[in-house]
Amino acid sequence: MCFRIIVLYLFLIPLHLCATNSLADKTALQPWSDNPFYWSYQNKPVLLLGGSDDDNLFQWPEKKLIPQLDRLKNAGGNVIRNTMSDRKDKGFEIYSFQKQKNCKYDLNKWNKEYWSRFERLLRETSKRDIIVQIEIWDRFDYTDNKGRNRWQDHPYNPKNNINYTYKQSGFAKNYPAHPGANRQPFFFTTPKQRNNLVVLKYQQKFVDKMLDYTLKYDNVLYCIDNETSAEEEWGSYWAKYIKQHAAKEGKIINVTEMWDSWNLTSKEHKQTFDNPELYDFVDVSQNNHIKGQKHWDNFLYVKRYLSKKPRPMNTTKTYGADGNSFGHSDQDAIERFWRHLLAGAASVRFHRPTAGLGLNDKAVAAIRAARKLESIVPLWTVEPADELLSERDKNEAYLAVNKGRSYALYFPADGKVMIDMSSTKDLLDIRWINIDSGEWGPIQNVKGGSKISVSSPGKGNWAAAIIVKEKSLEIE
Repeated sequence: MCFRIIVLYLFLIPLHLCATNSLADKTALQPWSDNPFYWSYQNKPVLLLGGSDDDNLFQWPEKKLIPQLDRLKNAGGNVIRNTMSDRKDKGFEIYSFQKQKNCKYDLNKWNKEYWSRFERLLRETSKRDIIVQIEIWDRFDYTDNKGRNRWQDHPYNPKNNINYTYKQSGFAKNYPAHPGANRQPFFFTTPKQRNNLVVLKYQQKFVDKMLDYTLKYDNVLYCIDNETSAEEEWGSYWAKYIKQHAAKEGKIINVTEMWDSWNLTSKEHKQTFDNPELYDFVDVSQNNHIKGQKHWDNFLYVKRYLSKKPRPMNTTKTYGADGNSFGHSDQDAIERFWRHLLAGAASVRFHRPTAGLGLNDKAVAAIRAARKLESIVPLWTVEPADELLSERDKNEAYLAVNKGRSYALYFPADGKVMIDMSSTKDLLDIRWINIDSGEWGPIQNVKGGSKISVSSPGKGNWAAAIIVKEKSLEIE
């Protein structure tokens, strides 16, 4: 009887108390205690900025991967997205399971090369202090939509493995619908859904194997899905599962879910917003389907919603590239990146081509420009304050401030606005940054105490760091 009581008591201990903070955990990536809307890493606040030319870089050959990571690091970037995806879009991708002599897969045996590639990514990013936001499941891997036949090739398809049949697994021979329709039984296996133990045990083995590698590193964030339309029970099951696994290893990890809806006020997103005990940060990447002023306003809606329990807000997919199928341009991508930056995003990354800029020259310039701004105005010290702007058209300018101390201003194009500087009577330096080149621009001097007129110094995208002159720093 006593033994049963002890076991029950241990089961009721909250997940975050099961893991003891080791020295490594204290320096690991975690919400910053001074401002939980941002991350801290190695005991310091950190702004995550990134871009990459693919969403599953671990699959890349080493000779291609290392230059990509070095390019990101040299630009001032420090975050990538990594789906655990294995679909053969470029030809060099491989599956995690071992293929047998009969050309079928055994879901109980691993493809060593797959996991070697994954460990290489974790090792090389850790060396460079690059954060990896992992998405465990990607719905596009298990579909035949638009004739891509990804399900036809996948080891989980019963015709391709020795472990179960169509009847035993509940799978169909093909899934032609867009995965957003959520008709794939792969995403209904958990106990509070269809309790499909035949398939679930292999999903668990995959996640356990992944965690065997990731829990050795402190530069990892976890997202359950890529833009999912799955039931709430699916994401919550896996969030609890990986947290429990980590707790057994004495590790505290940070988990979120990425919903498909472009509307950040939807019930889907509330499932993440309303469950801070389960989801340690939020990913609002789908806001990047929205343009202009509404894009800014939607993000600030979420920030206000989370204000009682602040958490980092990541946007790991910034869409926009000339000629892509969504109709979003290069300029849309840069604007979205910078609006989220000033609105208070903890992590901002350019999405991969062809839907995003990836790590092209424009993305590199934008990241370098953001680091220049951060060097003078740390973004975690300011708050969005467009109410201080006047004579402003929609989407003409955006402002974040630490009143009386520092101001961060962004012009998407030629612009001229009035800024209320009545909170300080000091002299101010305006230090311009050319976002399109990533280089410093001119320096201007103004006096506070009233509204001042500020105009962008040229065409294109410009940012300004406005600081009290006596507190100004030399530009390096």
